[in-house]
Amino acid sequence: MDNDWPGVLAALEGIRRALIARRAMLWNVTLDETSWAQFAPRLAQLQAALPDAAVEAAPWSPPLSALDEGLTMPSPVNYVAKGEDIRRLGYEPRGSISVMTNYLRMNWVHERVRVQGGAYGGGCSFDRQSGVFSFSSYRDPNLLRTIESYDGSAQFLREAHIGDDELTKNIIGVVGQLDFYQLPDAKGYTSMLRHLLGETDETLQQWRDEVLSTTAADIKGYADWLEQVERQGKVVVLGSPEAIDAANAARGGWLRVTPVMAGR
Repeated sequence: MDNDWPGVLAALEGIRRALIARRAMLWNVTLDETSWAQFAPRLAQLQAALPDAAVEAAPWSPPLSALDEGLTMPSPVNYVAKGEDIRRLGYEPRGSISVMTNYLRMNWVHERVRVQGGAYGGGCSFDRQSGVFSFSSYRDPNLLRTIESYDGSAQFLREAHIGDDELTKNIIGVVGQLDFYQLPDAKGYTSMLRHLLGETDETLQQWRDEVLSTTAADIKGYADWLEQVERQGKVVVLGSPEAIDAANAARGGWLRVTPVMAGR
């Protein structure tokens, strides 16, 4: 700023042009009908006052690390994650994966990572937009033991006996996550996200139908995809230098180490 204020000003003006542009904005308003009638003219007035220049899309494709990573900080516990984009490997998302994830989280990951391993929390999830299936633990005293638990998920599913009651319980649990009570502000925000993601009532209903029709065989069938996560998934650990050094010693420099916070 002291040596090149015109250059700094030009950069700031560029940011403003990119952000404050009528054609690049999405307006999301949640109101009752009476209030909307009063508000709409004011919104139109605001829109008309904004710059109407052409906007060029700027796709963002960040390079993703192909390495397993260890991020060090002074901490007596670790945060251990492992995941893989299984859609990249050929998986086509279906609602049954939500039921499998719910079952695996409660009957395997929670039991192994939290109950037996002593972590404050542990779970797994699937993001149907990105295609990533991931495991994670929170305030975890372990590192390699937790990874081994993640990697045992495929075998657990293959050997699991899933009765009708267990299946029904997990389907109900997923339906409760899909359709839950929302206040008006949450409804408005959800509608905006669905618009941005291209989700329609039809695609959401298809996902519900797939959840409701999930069978025990469907759940056990995901063992092959979990095996792909075991073999190809990437690990990122945030934890103590000692724990990460010990893991590297055990696995021959497995994690690329980056200090993110130094100790006092």
